Amino acid sequence: MSTSTVPPDQQEQQPTVAALGTSFKDRLQQFLAFASLIVIFVFFSVASPNFFNYANITAILFSTVVIGTLALGTTFVIITGGIDLSIGTGMALCAVISGELIVNAGLPVPLGVLGTILFGGLLGLINGFNIAILKIPPFIATLAMMLVAQGLALVISHSTPIYFSDAPSYIKISTGHLIPALNLPNAVLVFAFLAVVSAVLLNKTILGRYTYSIGSNEEATALSGINTRKWKMVVYALAGLFIGMAGVLISARLGSAQPATGAGYELQAIAAVVIGGTSLAGGKGSIVGTVIGALIISVLNNGLQLMSIPQEWQNVILGCVILVAVYADMARKRAA
Repeated sequence: MSTSTVPPDQQEQQPTVAALGTSFKDRLQQFLAFASLIVIFVFFSVASPNFFNYANITAILFSTVVIGTLALGTTFVIITGGIDLSIGTGMALCAVISGELIVNAGLPVPLGVLGTILFGGLLGLINGFNIAILKIPPFIATLAMMLVAQGLALVISHSTPIYFSDAPSYIKISTGHLIPALNLPNAVLVFAFLAVVSAVLLNKTILGRYTYSIGSNEEATALSGINTRKWKMVVYALAGLFIGMAGVLISARLGSAQPATGAGYELQAIAAVVIGGTSLAGGKGSIVGTVIGALIISVLNNGLQLMSIPQEWQNVILGCVILVAVYADMARKRAA
């Protein structure tokens, strides 16, 4: 008995068409997010005479670095359908670890930075183990890690800041100027490099393909023979590396490791990812959108501060922006 098979070229035709459709939708979402950024930018340029100048634009980019770095790693997590609430306090703990390694242990700056980033990866790996292997819901697992990291940062540092006054090369990681002509802090260049690396990982590697696949339909992905538990652990570990890098950038920027720093950063990072078009249900998102989302948050914060809007109202406005972004995502799903 003969069986009919579809030629290989026809087998690949339908996924290619679907991929093109998905790409068009993603680009449309990125365009809408970018258009929103331009509208907000123009509004504040008109509303505040001090907004549109090179020094303030540089300040906006500088303020985007920490939130944006956290958001890059969080993008991978949310695309898988997960969440990570520990990124803020995890960042503070990594900053303390950098102080312990470089200041108290006397390690060279490169080794201290590497150790801090790897420690962040360890935090992410623990989150991934709890979620993928122990089957603890991501919200609960990362909430527990958030509390653990917050406590450990205070315990290890004895609730006191660790200053990098004897390590000026470490401080220059954020505040130095590798390209003096641009007058851009090094942290901005580091963030741009991390964004490019993240985009390549998400769009050009097997990790990125499996990240989208797990978020779209984890059960079907597992049935196709992919070890989803292993890859979810890899995704959370990758997010942890970004947490470690954010810890380096913020401590180098402040010139000290502040153990109480970090609370609230997780909300702004997640907001940047959602505003950038990544679906909280998983399976959809982009690095370009996340970068745009982080810039939108920074522009909003900067513009509202220049207009002397109280901090509490800034939080109200940011919350409304997040609600609009989530509702738009839900509306797109209903339309689909």
